[in-house]
Amino acid sequence: MHGHFDHLHPEYEVLDWRGRSYFGDFVYLPGELKFMWEIKGYGPHVQDMDRKRYCEELNRETFLHALGFRVISFAYDDVAHRPELCMTLLRMLLSRYQSAPSPVHRAHLAEKEVLRLLHQLARPLRPKDVELHFEINHRTAIRLLQSLCQKGWLQPISRTPNGKIVQYALVRGILDYLD
Repeated sequence: MHGHFDHLHPEYEVLDWRGRSYFGDFVYLPGELKFMWEIKGYGPHVQDMDRKRYCEELNRETFLHALGFRVISFAYDDVAHRPELCMTLLRMLLSRYQSAPSPVHRAHLAEKEVLRLLHQLARPLRPKDVELHFEINHRTAIRLLQSLCQKGWLQPISRTPNGKIVQYALVRGILDYLD
């Protein structure tokens, strides 16, 4: 996605496990990677769905994953009314699979890895989590977490009477600035 549409295929046909044609909204095939982007309207994909269609939808997505596709779904309303958000999320996703320009500052990579760890754990981070993940000492872990607080990505959490910071959480609504 560097200013061109190379490797992007609209209405991409895939035969499902029953031999029936299914058309993904967009497929992006840059080399070995396979991404399928779905744009789902509220009516046909939620409101009008019965139990059978719900099961078929989940089976279809599992089948696509088995074929090696990374299926990414967007709400039609977001595509229509908040395209900047969709583009930002796509860039974030694709950046994980593209090489970064050299040289990259180690501190920047460490900060990105802390955010990735936070999402992976799906709970507020403790300095100990960062210490163990990076195999670094406590002070270095604290400096890394404080750096992300100063940049506005994390917020410290105190759960002790003396106000000692024991955890760090992603700032609520950090993606709201994209609206």
